[in-house]
Order: sequence, then C-alpha cells, then structure tokens
Amino acid sequence: MERFEIESLALMPGQKVQAKVLSHHPWGVVVAIVGHENADLSASIDMIELFSRTTSSHDELLALFPPIGSQIDAVIEQIRRSHPPVSVRLSIRPADLESLTWRCDFCGEPTTLSPGGDALVLDSRSNDGPGSHTIISHRNCLAERIRPENSGERARALKIGKMC
Repeated sequence: MERFEIESLALMPGQKVQAKVLSHHPWGVVVAIVGHENADLSASIDMIELFSRTTSSHDELLALFPPIGSQIDAVIEQIRRSHPPVSVRLSIRPADLESLTWRCDFCGEPTTLSPGGDALVLDSRSNDGPGSHTIISHRNCLAERIRPENSGERARALKIGKMC
C-alpha cells in the first residue's frame, strides 16, 4: 500500500516552521512550508479565524496579511491527512508562536503543543489504506486510558519526548 502522506509525517502540530507567502485570498493566505515545497501538501493561514476578533475593520485585518513573496515564522495548528493533498493549517498569531495551545481530544481542556508542553500528538493510521487522523492529548489523559496492567506503556506515554 502506498501512503500519499509520507513526507508530511515530518510535520506535526505545535512545530514552528518558515512559510513563504504565495497568494492572498479573501479568507487568508496560501503558503509553501520552506523545506517541504515538493511534498504533496497545501498550506494556508486563515487570517479571518486568527484575527477577525481582534481587529475593528476589514482594512485593519487586510493590513495584517503578510506580503506575497515574504518568508514568515509560523506554527502548525492542524494537519489533515485523510486524502491528498495533505492540508496544513498554520498560525502566525504572536501568542501561538510563543506557545500554541489546543484542546485535548480526550478531556477537552487546553493542552500546550509547543516544546516543553504537556501535549502528545498521536497519528492514527490503518493498514487498510492511506490517510491518517491526528489526535491531540494531554500526557496524563493518554496514560489514564492505557490499561493499568500495561504499566510500561503508561510510563512511556508520560515520558516520551521529555528530556531526561
């Protein structure tokens, strides 16, 4: 079985990236993620979603659009790998660049995806075909859902990615 999303597996929510702005649209901008230009993925920044609540006019919102051709810092919010091309949604909100939070898919409470945070990113895949689904979880929420008798896996869920 061929998976269309192999190259995109290097990307995950909470990861900082560089993006080159390719075009403007009424809702936001289409970008290319630097270093992943040849991957089968589309990347965008939904400027309305990010900034419409904090701007007082359409002109003020438009002024926040990064110029076409510019290279900007961004953080990955979401990745959808259910069908090609892989869809990557980025944020350039200053608070997200500092520390991205997202709701845990188990408990619904905010969890920090940025390095040093308490989140794990799980990719669920099937042997039946391509595509995957990303699940965001607190370390503890995942560990609590692993059978108590499987203490090794519980311990790994609590420790994975942490510095010793």
